[in-house]
Amino acid sequence: MSSLLEYFHTDWEAMTHNDWIGTILTVVVFLLMVVLYIYALHPKNRDKLEAQRHIPMEEDQIDAEKQNGR
Repeated sequence: MSSLLEYFHTDWEAMTHNDWIGTILTVVVFLLMVVLYIYALHPKNRDKLEAQRHIPMEEDQIDAEKQNGR
């Protein structure tokens, strides 16, 4: 067990400013992803998100019509 603790040991005092920025940014992005997954997978939001599922296809169709001069 001690080898596992040694493996995950972090020398907090030796971390530079860039290390701290990277660590904080990683934690913030992870938390935002968790919140987004909870929002997207929550059953009460299903109808709202399903209503928008064809938006990328519609935008492609509009872009194709503009290129053809319609």
